[in-house]
Amino acid sequence: QLQLVESGGGLVQPGGSLRLSCAASGFTLDYYAISWFRQAPGKEREGVSCISSSGGSTKYADSVKGRFTISRDNAKNTVYLQMNSLKPEDAAVYYCAASPVGYCSVSGLSEESKNYWGQGTQVIVSS
Repeated sequence: QLQLVESGGGLVQPGGSLRLSCAASGFTLDYYAISWFRQAPGKEREGVSCISSSGGSTKYADSVKGRFTISRDNAKNTVYLQMNSLKPEDAAVYYCAASPVGYCSVSGLSEESKNYWGQGTQVIVSS
């Protein structure tokens, strides 16, 4: 079965950190750009970050630049999203998605061309 599985969500205080993981099973992520999206209650899903298949380029939404870092370990078939200085407005269900378009520059933060999606992991930012 081809799937992406997110993990690492949870409850964190404002200013805290979390690291999300996106692991693939049934296929290799080597040739896919991986994007992270999030969806808060009552809001549309938005693109947060993207990393190219090689890991050589990344893209971030303005709202998370300087606070979030995306990385990948192809040997582990996993992509990570390190989230620092979390704010209440970062609270959402976070999803990862894989695109065979291996770069992020055009559609990295859009839902276009995403073949696989994970089930999501919830992040709660609250004191």
